[in-house]
Amino acid sequence: MSKPTIAVLATLDTKGEETAYVKGRIESLGGKALLIDMGFMGEPGTPPDVPRAEVITRGGSSLEKLLKNPERQETAPVLIAGTIAILKEWVEQGKIQAILGFGGTQGSSNCAAVMQALPYGLPKILLSTMASGDTSNFVDIKDITMMFPVSDILGLNPLSRTMLANAAAAAWGMAQAGIPLQKQSEGKAVIGMTNLGVITDGAMHAMKRFRKAGHEVIVFHAVGSGGRAMEQLMKEGHIHAVFDYALGEISDEVHGGFRAASPERLTVAGKLGLPQVLCPGGTEHIGVFTEPNVIPDAYKDHVSVFHNPIIFVPRLNADDMRQVAASICERLQQTQGQAVMMLPLKGTSRYCTEGAPLYDANADAAFFSALEEGLPKQVTCIKVNASAEETGFVDQAVDQLLNLL
Repeated sequence: MSKPTIAVLATLDTKGEETAYVKGRIESLGGKALLIDMGFMGEPGTPPDVPRAEVITRGGSSLEKLLKNPERQETAPVLIAGTIAILKEWVEQGKIQAILGFGGTQGSSNCAAVMQALPYGLPKILLSTMASGDTSNFVDIKDITMMFPVSDILGLNPLSRTMLANAAAAAWGMAQAGIPLQKQSEGKAVIGMTNLGVITDGAMHAMKRFRKAGHEVIVFHAVGSGGRAMEQLMKEGHIHAVFDYALGEISDEVHGGFRAASPERLTVAGKLGLPQVLCPGGTEHIGVFTEPNVIPDAYKDHVSVFHNPIIFVPRLNADDMRQVAASICERLQQTQGQAVMMLPLKGTSRYCTEGAPLYDANADAAFFSALEEGLPKQVTCIKVNASAEETGFVDQAVDQLLNLL
């Protein structure tokens, strides 16, 4: 690539000087910058490649209309939609190799919403004053790199020049990586696998088995964002089969833990008809953030353990587990492809095997019984007298998916 091109997103009515500086830095490195104006109130402080009027038109409105009632809640969706439409065309045409955006609260929100709509693998850099706080709403499940500028992005000074130059260099460097995410349509299957720390030994063994069979594996940490990202990649055609080894996200959604994903979780593979093998790994507990080593009042009567000083792990009782089973079964009703549920009768994670801190044979029995009774007929149920991490259990689960493939 002789001259990587970077799309730069900014409100040019308030950040014209800074955007011009970023463009100059990209060009000094040998790249090209295309400026998209996401402002609308004032005149741009530097000439855009895509003016605000065009962005707004592509978003389904007009500059004249928005200026009559210049409320952010009205303008932001239009600017976001217009920018997404333009960038999707540029991506399809191979016109850009990276995206760089910057701003404060509003600018960051708008830029992040645009980036979340674009494909995985396309470099997305966001220089944001919000990067030092909770960034989950900005990143969500997309590969967005956030950088903290330390000061507000308002005017050029010794600090802001350095930060803007670093962001420009990051975008320019990523644009030259030359390894885009591409769909694999021939040869190896790409398997999506979920995992949690309490079953990692089993996940590593499964990975070795799948690789030995000639397949590739993408592992997702099942803490809410992981399961959602896996299912988004299924929708985009990057994943051909599923080894859903950790279903703790369902437990957390039912009982209010931080690993909760979304109501769509556990439905996508079935709707798409992808072959899948499922294991209720990590379902016996939920994850709760707490003060270091402090048991929350609501769980003082639960058997529990600390995963680390700030992540408290209470064991779910028999009634709790039946509710988790009901949710799993309900979600799997939509399954259209081949699916197998593997039940590890000696424990769904290392936390609940016999002698472990969360061992509860009665709760496990209630859970497995509810799953057997509630699973739809299109999902095969196989019971194995082993725990989820044991090699014997993992081998049987892997064999099931290899047979489906």
